[in-house]
Amino acid sequence: MNRQEALELLHEYTKTDSLRKHAYAVEAAMRAYAPRYGGDPEVWGVVGLLHDFDYEMYPQFPEHPTRGSEILKQRGLPEELRTAILGHVPAMNVPRETSMAKVLFACDELCGFLVACAVIRPNKLADLEVSSAKKKLKDKAFARAVNREDIQLGITELGVTADEHIRFVIDALKPVSRELGL
Repeated sequence: MNRQEALELLHEYTKTDSLRKHAYAVEAAMRAYAPRYGGDPEVWGVVGLLHDFDYEMYPQFPEHPTRGSEILKQRGLPEELRTAILGHVPAMNVPRETSMAKVLFACDELCGFLVACAVIRPNKLADLEVSSAKKKLKDKAFARAVNREDIQLGITELGVTADEHIRFVIDALKPVSRELGL
């Protein structure tokens, strides 16, 4: 599946602007990380775009992500990619064995959190610093829907520091700031 096909599928199932923007953010982070792990940015980007495409229609676990995986299977998405998508939901208990799966999990919640941080800043992503994001992570009232434990687990699974991962994702989001409304 190429990006255009993935985008069409995302738009078919996802009507809200905020969830589409989340998909674009995760896509950007996945594309940026792919070369670091020997992956194809196009393939990794598709996984980022589609990881939550079914969420609006099937917001309850286990329908999300199970129903989405079934749809993706019918559309010919390879098993490795579907497994990575299933693994981004911890309750699925699908082991994140590939770099792609680990990166998707590590980027999902963090992307949402960093966009929330950027929205309240005058210069949005342009001057968002790691220290500011880390300070907001400690504030449980800020972006309370974001699972901080998942963010930390993702960092641990990647084997990087929090500073490194947060900086990398901020930098990955900057080129798509317009698409993210930032």
